[in-house]
Amino acid sequence: EEAPDAGIAEPEESAFLELKSESSFYDVEDNVCAGSKLALANKLCADLGVQPQAGANVTKGYVGNMDMGAIVPNTKPYFQSSMCPVNVHWHLGSEHYSVGEFDENGAGPHGNQPRPDWANRDLAETEIRDGFRCHHYDATDAKFTAPYDWKHCVGMEVGETYEVHWPHSSAGACGTVNQYQSPFYDGVFCNLDMATFSTLGAQDIASNVGVHGQVFTIVNDESYFYSDMIRGMVTDGEMGSDVTYYTGSTTGTSRDNEMCSSYAPITWQVDRKCHMISASSFDKMCYDMKMQRDDMSDDLHAHGSREL
Repeated sequence: EEAPDAGIAEPEESAFLELKSESSFYDVEDNVCAGSKLALANKLCADLGVQPQAGANVTKGYVGNMDMGAIVPNTKPYFQSSMCPVNVHWHLGSEHYSVGEFDENGAGPHGNQPRPDWANRDLAETEIRDGFRCHHYDATDAKFTAPYDWKHCVGMEVGETYEVHWPHSSAGACGTVNQYQSPFYDGVFCNLDMATFSTLGAQDIASNVGVHGQVFTIVNDESYFYSDMIRGMVTDGEMGSDVTYYTGSTTGTSRDNEMCSSYAPITWQVDRKCHMISASSFDKMCYDMKMQRDDMSDDLHAHGSREL
């Protein structure tokens, strides 16, 4: 068998992106999930009664004071419930709180948030409300400070803390070219209309819609490279081994402790530990996002963090 011609260069990422623009597989008009989001408006928290919210204190041993009655989170690996990831996005700082891992004592290139009143956060300089930081950052170590040449992600920074969310749903277009969607609601509700949704009980929703949450500090060090972040929570060794399970809601800066999300209850599976990951891992994930049929450009940057 002849060896490959050394003079033939492998296609560059930019060439693949150009091929995507010419391919019949990526016609946005064939995206059957577009516009599937069910319109559930935010409501005053007092009017939602006992609807659970997210983020939360995920410190090991912490027990919240909300009684969810018989409603329980889905503690199985999501794929065992026929759920697939339908989106990936991330938040500046952590939306969750884990003592000793991501809290007010962490650090980053732009400092951290103070200890919450119970989590009162100011606006970041970029007008993105930021969350808490991990404890890995060391300004004297080049892997936390050396700039990275970002090709695909937008507005990201080495040394910063980001919380990554992978929404999952059993009503997603699992295993098809329409699986990943922005906004993520289109993916969550792709095969679920309002008439059917209105017949579901709270436990039905918590058992079939969930989010993986995992917190990272970005380093410029290829020994922390992982090539498949788009798939879901990284589970390897210590990563993804210490997980808290609870029922909560969708997050984002349009919600706080007065105005709550109506998208609840859903399951959250959150890694209590903070991990280092290479900037190239994030950039590869952003490249993979660009290669989906749906336009995921609105999720190529960090989103703001909800008030805890």
